[in-house]
Amino acid sequence: MSRLVYRFGGGASDGEAGNKELLGGKGANLAEMASIGLPVPPGLTIATPACALYYEQGEAFRASLEGEVAAGIAHIEQVVGKRFGDPADPLLVSVRSGARVSMPGMMDTVLNLGLNDETVSGLAAASGDARFAWDSYRRFIQMYSNVVLGLDHGLFEEALEIAKEDKGVHLDTDLGAADWERLCARYREIVEEELGRAFPADPHDQLWGAIAAVFGSWQGDRAKTYRRLNNIPHDWGTAVNVQAMVFGNMGADSATGVAFTRDPSTGERAFYGEYLINAQGEDVVAGIRTPQYLTRAAREAAGASAPSMEETLPQVYAQLAGVFDTLERHYRDMQDIEFTVERGALWMLQTRSGKRTAKAALRIAVEMVGDGLISEDEAVLRVDPQALDQLLHPTLDPDAPRDVIGKGLPASPGAACGKAVFDADTAEQWAGGGEKVILVRVETSPEDIHGMHAAEGILTARGGMTSHAAVVARGMGRPCVSGAGGLAIDNKAKLMRVGGREVREGDVLTIDGSTGEVMLGEVPTVQPELSGDFGMLMGWADTKRRLRVRTNAETPADCRAAREFGAEGIGLCRTEHMFFDAERIANVRQMILADSEAGRGAALAKLLPAQRDDFVEIFRIMAGLPVTIRLLDPPLHEFLPHREEEFAEVARASGLDMETLRRRAAELAESNPMLGHRGCRLGITYPEIYAMQVRAIFEAALEMAGEGEPPLPEIMVPLVATRAELAIIRRLIDRTAEAVFAERGTSIAYQVGTMIELPRAALRAGDIAAEAQFFSFGTNDLTQTALGVSRDDAGHFLGAYVEQGIFARDPFVSLDVEGVGELISMAVERGRAARSDLKLGICGEHGGDPASIAFCESVGLDYVSASPYRVPIARLAAAQAALRTA
Repeated sequence: MSRLVYRFGGGASDGEAGNKELLGGKGANLAEMASIGLPVPPGLTIATPACALYYEQGEAFRASLEGEVAAGIAHIEQVVGKRFGDPADPLLVSVRSGARVSMPGMMDTVLNLGLNDETVSGLAAASGDARFAWDSYRRFIQMYSNVVLGLDHGLFEEALEIAKEDKGVHLDTDLGAADWERLCARYREIVEEELGRAFPADPHDQLWGAIAAVFGSWQGDRAKTYRRLNNIPHDWGTAVNVQAMVFGNMGADSATGVAFTRDPSTGERAFYGEYLINAQGEDVVAGIRTPQYLTRAAREAAGASAPSMEETLPQVYAQLAGVFDTLERHYRDMQDIEFTVERGALWMLQTRSGKRTAKAALRIAVEMVGDGLISEDEAVLRVDPQALDQLLHPTLDPDAPRDVIGKGLPASPGAACGKAVFDADTAEQWAGGGEKVILVRVETSPEDIHGMHAAEGILTARGGMTSHAAVVARGMGRPCVSGAGGLAIDNKAKLMRVGGREVREGDVLTIDGSTGEVMLGEVPTVQPELSGDFGMLMGWADTKRRLRVRTNAETPADCRAAREFGAEGIGLCRTEHMFFDAERIANVRQMILADSEAGRGAALAKLLPAQRDDFVEIFRIMAGLPVTIRLLDPPLHEFLPHREEEFAEVARASGLDMETLRRRAAELAESNPMLGHRGCRLGITYPEIYAMQVRAIFEAALEMAGEGEPPLPEIMVPLVATRAELAIIRRLIDRTAEAVFAERGTSIAYQVGTMIELPRAALRAGDIAAEAQFFSFGTNDLTQTALGVSRDDAGHFLGAYVEQGIFARDPFVSLDVEGVGELISMAVERGRAARSDLKLGICGEHGGDPASIAFCESVGLDYVSASPYRVPIARLAAAQAALRTA
């Protein structure tokens, strides 16, 4: 068997930063920090392949690793001069997870491992601080009981609250050694009462229990949810890091903290973080105590009175600032750091590339190019395209009235409005029903991940800027206000009290994650302005990409928005959306229900001017750019009247009686309309419908050509399965064009093409290309027809398919490369073999998905088309795809 345990610290680093697949991000970076001379407590990393071993062998995995782990523990003992399990002066360790990508709070950690009734006395004697020793022991019992033994941590929190009430104090720090000793005895009683067995005392059994728990947490619900939301493969597994403990809870000269080398919300070049005196790491990240600011400037800006680390521990702070600079220069990226100060000595416990908002990502990338740390190509690759979505939506109107009822910390920027809910399950349930919700919690925990994802924003009463809520919300792009201490939240009553006012479940709240304000009711918003760092980075991206980026739009508002976001034309204009206008639907229904060509013609004559006006406006906005217009596609049943008053309206417009209309509607009903009388089948059976639309297109194009820069109309025929279908419709288009050009005495260039959205069309692309100047892959329907899955009904089972690894992702969100992608590849190859200048694009929802865009780059498409607000995402993703394949 290959090696599975790797050492770090004390002059021995068996790994380095490039070993993340093997050692996980945490283990690789601990080895890297140790190798460049930073103060890192020694430890060992159990490599990620051992995670699979754990799931294959169960309890027997201990025998496979015991020898290597024992050698790693001996390395730690040699470096620190203590022995694991020594009752006189024990070595204590932490056991932490470490996946190859950061999954903050999603897996388990155990601190202070190695304590029992004997070693706690040795720790007290060796440290000269009995309070510290018993505090560490009670922390260990509570954490181990929850993580490894599976007991509810609330049992222990309740016992702690009772102990504080009995003594008449409010803070943990007000309890002394004797108090902690009594509480440890009570904690052990709780374990025996709940489990019927004693708390494990053997340090080696404790160690293997913790290692198994960390490996087991890889398949925990919150970890699986996080992986699904962030597209992290389920088969990667996690590493386990066992590291010598250093203690931030040894008095006033000890502390623990979390810091970023730059502000993760804004990207400002300023140290950003929090710390707590006389505390351990979970106190900061879990929001158990409200932490203090790292720098004096941050404290003063917030108007806080509690002194900053810069003021209380100036020498250690200066050393920490030097470490920040070293790490940022070394990794050439903003770093997220965990540290502990033990009796004035600084120790680094973690570094990783910090999660950041889109605004911060842009600023950091652009400034690092300016500083010469990274190249333009690296800057383009640094920014997650999906994160740009945070910048493309409204923020609160600064001039709008606000009923501010409270204020907390601005933990994740942006504004959100929704109905207050007080638990994650309700958030998910209400959001699934179409409601916008704000998740209100005393503090969030990793178990809330599904509710946080479902919510528009998150509000917590406790926790700081680096609490679980803040870190996860920033990573998700959710606005978050944390540490709003004025809130009194009653989860059982589903009620929040603040300033003498009550907010009940279902009441509307607005939060501003940029200011920390909490408001009652809905506050109006304003559109974002995209400039500065955004414009700079997108300018670089546009010079790197080969794929053009168009938009899916058919309203003037969407067209204007898309152009502002950098769209280079329209890749899909859905004409049917124009027919649902209230003033037109009666004419559309009259056209559909007519039982003769003359009847349809009369209705179409009413629709022609409105359709022409639609195209004039679109061509005006998209002057000089290609506009792909899809002829009428949906099944006719979508337009049919259903209510009595709708039939009456059509009867008045058409002159037909109600009974005739009902009979005609029944004749048009279909068992499977999505595969029925729709698309080009309409144009073949009712050619006058397509003739009207084509006439409107050419009349509008000629009108616009007379005003200035001529449009570039591309007429797209939907749902083609055969060359013959396209040939028939193409002849209709060309005849109509000739007629309009003759009437107007002028002409305009145009193209005719088709959507490839049926498997047969992909297979016979060579034949179809003889009649088409372009193909646009309609991947929504192509996915449905290739997989035999209805997009409207797939929600009932696709989640289970993704969960069980049948699909890596929802195939309607990210392209099924192996199946649908194979059809596209075949169509590209066969189509271009028949027509070398065939223009190729994609216009389904996948046109805004970065992974799908990478596939489009790999098969040589010419453009992608995305919804207006995803155009910048597509531009950046296209640039990244080009850089990665160069």
